[in-house]
Amino acid sequence: MHRPAIAPIIALFIATPATAQIAAPERQAILADVDARSPDLAKTALAIWNAAEVGYQETKSSALLQAELKRAGFTVTPGVAGMPTAFVASFKRGGKGPVIGILAEYDALPGLAQRADTKRDPIPGQAAGHGCGHNIFGAASVTAAIAVKDWMVANAIDGEVRVYGSPAEEGGSGKVYLVRAGLFNDVDAVLHWHPSDSNGVSTGASQANISGKFRFHGVSAHASAAPDKGRSALDGVEVMNVAVNYLREHIPMKTRIHYVITNGGEAPNVVPDFAESYYYVRHTDPQVVRDVMARVQKAAEGAALATGTTSEFEATGGVYSMLASETLAKVMDANLHAVGGPRWTAEETAWAGRLQPTLPTQRALDSVSTVAPISDGDGGGSTDVADVSWVVPTIGLGAATWVPGTPAHSWQAVAASGMSIGAKGGTVAAKTIALTAADLMRSPQTLAEAKAELNRRRGPGFTYKAMLGDRKPPLDYRKTATPAS
Repeated sequence: MHRPAIAPIIALFIATPATAQIAAPERQAILADVDARSPDLAKTALAIWNAAEVGYQETKSSALLQAELKRAGFTVTPGVAGMPTAFVASFKRGGKGPVIGILAEYDALPGLAQRADTKRDPIPGQAAGHGCGHNIFGAASVTAAIAVKDWMVANAIDGEVRVYGSPAEEGGSGKVYLVRAGLFNDVDAVLHWHPSDSNGVSTGASQANISGKFRFHGVSAHASAAPDKGRSALDGVEVMNVAVNYLREHIPMKTRIHYVITNGGEAPNVVPDFAESYYYVRHTDPQVVRDVMARVQKAAEGAALATGTTSEFEATGGVYSMLASETLAKVMDANLHAVGGPRWTAEETAWAGRLQPTLPTQRALDSVSTVAPISDGDGGGSTDVADVSWVVPTIGLGAATWVPGTPAHSWQAVAASGMSIGAKGGTVAAKTIALTAADLMRSPQTLAEAKAELNRRRGPGFTYKAMLGDRKPPLDYRKTATPAS
């Protein structure tokens, strides 16, 4: 077995971006800063959890995060890119220096209202819940940005830290409009995170998708006395669904199509003149998504022809697949391992133990304190962070905010996101992001390598074109469908 010389190995290790870290006293100051702010992080996360506002309706949640950043000395620009609940917050010091972006999300999911309890217990009168933990996402990202700002001031660091308040990640593609508006054009690196049931940095591809609503229009009539006079819009929706389900056999492997009927009429004895279905098409290749969605639209046209109705399609969401930076992943992974996973109290562990039997998959509770190696697997979901990753080097981590084995978009995720265990995972994320941002501001070589990697992987001549084209943000996509919509 060939044993290479030790000196070259040491030289290679020193040159690795993951070792380009700020000095230990500065690191400790950042960690202490985040720890001191962790009660505020938990308070903010709980306030957003209680508000539980869905995409493009996050008025209270967005205002809360903006107010925190203003108090910390950031300049805040609200309502960017045609989205009233979006914002950009900036702290800049000195002359020319690196620009590091940090993403913040805060939208909830419809139909997931849930108390912070270990049994299914919906909150009466509340329509949504934070089943993806975006309440903690936004709070932790803002905490990280403020800690970076404090470090810049204390150490006379030239540069800019910028928070992107991005609404409607869940199906509304809010970040697509931020990218399309050119708001990332001068950014050197973007950092993000997501609530999870484990800790780790991921470079895996996500699913590109296009989502949208198919609206059918027919003719109302008495369903028993004059059925021949009616043309059922619901028939159009159902024939389309049948056609699409047969289509599944003849599309590329790993393509995913799913739908719900969002309006199917009001009464059985009335032929409905309006009906609506809401579709998603996903694949890791954006072009496959475009091609398959075009065929789904043809199925809608055929269904309308077959049922004597008319149909129209509105694309409400559309995102690329993730192109995560492997260069930045090394830096973030080193910091996450240094921070470590959250540590639960006996009371928190007992609460998690009571929730655990309700989960479809169960893992050791103490796994939340461990950090996994960098993963390059496809998690199966979609995110509008992906569009950011195609225009600026981007990397993210998952932090354990949920009980191990908890699936996203579940009532169990909502419950944990309203508990102290969720906030503790947010503190892990805030520390990791703040340390990574500081390391990158002190390492122009790493930023240059990340940019070169992005250019190489995108290929020559790449030009970003949104999957949604030039449509305006669908500010009403979470509102109940009506014939006039």
